[in-house]
Order: sequence, then C-alpha cells, then structure tokens
Amino acid sequence: MSVLLENWALILALLGCGAVAGFMASIFGVGGGAVVVPALYQALSFLGVDEGVRMHISIATSLAIMIPTSVRSYLSHLKRGAVDTDLLKGWLLLIPLGTVLASLIAAHLSGDVLKGIFGVMALMVAFKLLFSKDNWRLGSNLPGQPVRGLYGMLIGFLSTLMGIGGGILCNTFMTLFGRPIHQAIATSSGVGVLVSLPGMIGLLLAGLSAEGLPTFSLGFVNLLAVILITPVAVLVAPLGVKAAHALSKRQLELAFGLFLIVVGLRFAAALF
Repeated sequence: MSVLLENWALILALLGCGAVAGFMASIFGVGGGAVVVPALYQALSFLGVDEGVRMHISIATSLAIMIPTSVRSYLSHLKRGAVDTDLLKGWLLLIPLGTVLASLIAAHLSGDVLKGIFGVMALMVAFKLLFSKDNWRLGSNLPGQPVRGLYGMLIGFLSTLMGIGGGILCNTFMTLFGRPIHQAIATSSGVGVLVSLPGMIGLLLAGLSAEGLPTFSLGFVNLLAVILITPVAVLVAPLGVKAAHALSKRQLELAFGLFLIVVGLRFAAALF
C-alpha cells in the first residue's frame, strides 16, 4: 500500500492514459499503442529508469495492454459487420510470425533506434492521411497471395517494433487498395489481437535477463502499468466505436493524421 501511495501521481497518469488509449483503440483502430508508448516513455523518464530499456519497456507494456483492448474493440466492430474476416484469416499465421521475428530483433536494438522507427513511421502515415487524394491508390482491390501474406508479415514486424498493434499500418494498407476507412479501422482491431499477444510474449521473454528494469516488471513488461491501464481502457473502448461510426471518412483521416504528427515529432525530437 505504501508503494502505491508514494506513486500516486504516476497511478493517476496511468489511469488517464488508459481512458485515452481505450477510446483511441476503437475510434482509430490503433489499439491505443500510439498513445501508450509515448506516455509510458515519459513516465519512465520521470522515474529515472535506465534510458537503455525505457523504450523496450514502453513497447512491451503497450502490447500487453492492447491484448484485451483490441479484443474488446474487435468484438464491437464485428457485431456491426464491418470486419473483413477473410483478410484476417489469411493473416492468421503470418502476422504472428512477423511479430516473433521483431521481438527477437528488438531486444538487441538501442532505445534511440526504436524511437526513430516509431517517429518516422508515424510521420509517414500522417502525411498519407492528411494530404492523400482519392486517386492515391496502389490498386482497386487487395493483392492476392503471396503478396498479401508478405504485407501481413511486414505489418506484424513493424508494428511490434513500434508497440502499436498493427492498426496504423493495416489502415494504410487497406485504404491504399481501395477499402473504406471504416472497414479498415474495424479490421485493424482484429490485427491488433494478432500482433499484441505474440509480440508481448516475445518481448517478455527477451527481457527476462535485462538489467535496469523498474519494480513490478516481468521481462520488458511492467505489470503495474498493465494492471492500471487495462481495465479503464476496456471500459472506454465502446465509446470509441460509437464515435468512429458517427464520423465521416475525411474527419477520421484528419483527426488521425494530426494525432500522428504530434506523436511522430515528439519521438523524432527525442533523437536530438
């Protein structure tokens, strides 16, 4: 109890982070990781956690938190019939394969490299959302196999390195091939399930022998953050679903793009 009282400010911040993450998980199909990762990184910086493991902890913990939020978001979208279940079935093994490969590599990358990957990818997706035209497409239909499978593996790989659950990259992939933004968001929540579970397990195992980890950590996963953020995020997730289906395509793109610019610039600035 005394430990919790000593960290009351951090606890309140994590609870607030959970509310925002749950809402973002459903309204943008991003699993909340784009919010959780930078928020946790700042909290760990304030606590003086070793800079060499801050980003690793933020990514792994974000993936752990996204497991229940992505499941809740996916089931809510599925009830509305907006999910492309055929696409998810085709990625059922390939996305987890990409996440496992990323988990093995992430343990050997520096925090700066992980921040750079996060920031650059966020800014690239934001540019596409804010400035793209309807004719900015790679095709009118999703590619067939094996190209579709390779995209899925790449989504799992990059999403795990960013700790975001796949929503950002899945949204981009589907809309570039002519799929409606609402269907892309709904399907991305399912991708979040395929990324978050194996990604969390991989980074947990990879961090078991790491040094400089804060208390309440299991591998690179911080259990205190998971316990505090997860229930709040799950409760708030349906509100994001309701908001997502009330907004137009362009409104969703602008809101998501502006959000990613803020996050991307924050991590890009951290490199200098």
